[in-house]
Amino acid sequence: MRLVSIFLLAAACMAVQPSDTGYSAKVFELIDKAYEPEIKTVKLYNLEGFASRPDLNPAVTRTGNWNLMLEFDDLKSQRDNYNLRIVHCNHNWTKSALLDLDYMSEYNEFPITDFEFSLDTQIPYIHYHIRIPPVKLPGNYVAVVYRGSDRSDVILTRRFMVFDPQFTFLREGSLIGPGTIAERNQQINFKINYKNVNVINPLETINVTVRQNQRWDNLVEQVRPSFLRENVHELEYRFFSGEHFFRGGNEFRFFDLRSLLYPGRNVARVDRTVKPPKAYIAPDQSRAGDVYSLYLDNNGNYILDNLDFRNTNSGNYIDVNFTLLSEPVQGEVYLVGGFTDWRMDESAKMQYDTAQRAYKAHYYLRQGWYDYQYTVKSKTLPPHYFEGTHYETENLYEIFVYYRPFQPQADLLLGYFVLGENRR
Repeated sequence: MRLVSIFLLAAACMAVQPSDTGYSAKVFELIDKAYEPEIKTVKLYNLEGFASRPDLNPAVTRTGNWNLMLEFDDLKSQRDNYNLRIVHCNHNWTKSALLDLDYMSEYNEFPITDFEFSLDTQIPYIHYHIRIPPVKLPGNYVAVVYRGSDRSDVILTRRFMVFDPQFTFLREGSLIGPGTIAERNQQINFKINYKNVNVINPLETINVTVRQNQRWDNLVEQVRPSFLRENVHELEYRFFSGEHFFRGGNEFRFFDLRSLLYPGRNVARVDRTVKPPKAYIAPDQSRAGDVYSLYLDNNGNYILDNLDFRNTNSGNYIDVNFTLLSEPVQGEVYLVGGFTDWRMDESAKMQYDTAQRAYKAHYYLRQGWYDYQYTVKSKTLPPHYFEGTHYETENLYEIFVYYRPFQPQADLLLGYFVLGENRR
């Protein structure tokens, strides 16, 4: 009996171990996510892409070009042991049936050994970075970072894509969709030629996904072609229905927090007497009724920079406070941008302050230049209720073309095309 009691006590101690770390049980998801509050500023990008700065590039690369960089901060003063593994996904971001050896050339565990300590920052942090290891197959992947050798102790997940350009692409021009002048849509018409691939049943085995501004919250998946021309191995996508329109949206709001000593555009004030410093973004209002205003933005992304000491790892973390002046609406209001991973969860949800008659939220961000918008989740209001939408808005579109052959039983990314609507 005593032996049984000792065993039960030991089992009980083991059962509570996950809560001893201070975190609730982690639910692994194949999305862009940080699983601990200390993990901040996660970026995965192509070092050799087309953007003005590498860290603005999408996390997409061609097979044979292993130039994807993963970076993140850990708001701790002591280094931890982290490892990386790669998970293969289907076109719809569900886990595929492939084994590690089907898409990896070596054992699927890579230690993250490159790191730097922050320099004289009010909140210490460690900046980690690693190049994504090569994979054998084109397709969708998720980079998973976990602590030590415990694969269940996940700290972050990040999606990326690898393509093999076997399909060719022809754009048919853009079309302004139906609606009022202030709320017209952006529609992309194009053709895909698959003559270089022995495609069987193209209507069932080829899948197309379109993404706007690297966003995951308004992805258009499983786009069906309008016409199939088997004699010339061509699929034509000429959309007539509303589900394939993209709202043009509006140029992103932005603020400049590259300096705490001399705050930039749209920063009302910075309180440096507290730790961490608090920044107050100038109060925002709805732009729904405004005419379109032309200016360049980063399509919702952000740039890390520090003008105070000219060293990125000297950038402080700041408690950034946002205010949206508005009467309460029938729905939930969220702060969205690249720094929220385009996720509408509790961390990005705004709370209504009846005294100030405004929605408020705060986010811990490292010094830099940030784009953002407000979006609404409602049964009666559109997501762009506070921002408005204009067909003149400059947007970046990516088209992903997947093919599922008989072998391997996986969605291969054989076409990737980038389009700029209203490029400046």
